Amino acid sequence: MAKKMTSHERFKRMFEHKQADRVPILDYAWSSTLERWRREGLPKNADWCEFFDLDLVPQITVDNSPRYPEKMIEETNEYKIHTSKWGVTMKNWKHAGGTPEFLDFTVVDPESWAQAKARMKPAKDRIDWNYLKENYPKWREKGAWIKGEFWFGFDVTHSWTVGTERLLMALVEQPEWCMDMFKTYLELDIAMFEMAWKAGYTFDCISWPDDLGYKQNQFMSVKMYRELVKPFHKRAADWAHSKGAKVHLHSCGDVNPLVPEFIDLGIDALNPLEVKAGMDPVAIKKKFGDSLVLHGGINAVLWDNTEAIEAEMRRTIPAVKENGGYIFASDHSIPTSVSFENFKRIITLAKELGKY
Repeated sequence: MAKKMTSHERFKRMFEHKQADRVPILDYAWSSTLERWRREGLPKNADWCEFFDLDLVPQITVDNSPRYPEKMIEETNEYKIHTSKWGVTMKNWKHAGGTPEFLDFTVVDPESWAQAKARMKPAKDRIDWNYLKENYPKWREKGAWIKGEFWFGFDVTHSWTVGTERLLMALVEQPEWCMDMFKTYLELDIAMFEMAWKAGYTFDCISWPDDLGYKQNQFMSVKMYRELVKPFHKRAADWAHSKGAKVHLHSCGDVNPLVPEFIDLGIDALNPLEVKAGMDPVAIKKKFGDSLVLHGGINAVLWDNTEAIEAEMRRTIPAVKENGGYIFASDHSIPTSVSFENFKRIITLAKELGKY
């Protein structure tokens, strides 16, 4: 196809499982990766996605937190320790990629959760209306694919709310408490995104992070997923589909046993297809490619090795892009080990191999 498509046209065709001019490219770089690239040639104030001519996928976000006070506890040249709106004390490294280290939690039991829940009411000021007013018309004018970013589920509850061990134990011993947290976050999401939608700020898909796996395993059985988490995933998907929007789930780790469940509840796209954890994008494409858009699946461990990553891309991309339904990305995010020059070569090759 000779005509260059907009990002919206490209993504729309992928979700229809049709060919486009090329596969869309949507990836995430750690701040430490961007620091490296700026040292190696990325212009100081350049938007890296624009610089590399990646697809335009802006996000609409809302605040569905309990709005606990945010305080700086300690700051050095290397890290900062602070509290979040979710009542979590966390440590963020300034010059290294990765998730925060979660140190302490305000919500630790149903009683403290009840106090947090009382703070989680829909309110107009949970949306940055000035940001939307300034940017939304530009996004539509440029042909962007706009995502509404939900924030709920198992992953954000254990990491950003109560702590991993505490939630895993509660899934067995106090499932009603867990389900109430999933439900409350989701309902506040829906209320706030309804508000944005009615104000004219529509979006093309919703997305949310819910990491349900790790290396070669899952955090819960399929039975537990069906009973405790899937009903809320389905409710989010049903709400999005009622708006004509697609549903794009981010779930790290080995989630192979859950893929049929995702398709059953209405998930349209799955990311990141983490190869190092046990996900095989080519095999998933063969089995589920007619009903699921695949996003990612290019092993990030190889991205700093030119020959290895080129071989991986030549093996994978032609298979997963067949008949549409693929979005190019790493199998999680772009690590600091990837040089500016390597990334340029990877994107050039991705566009070459991703052509239809």
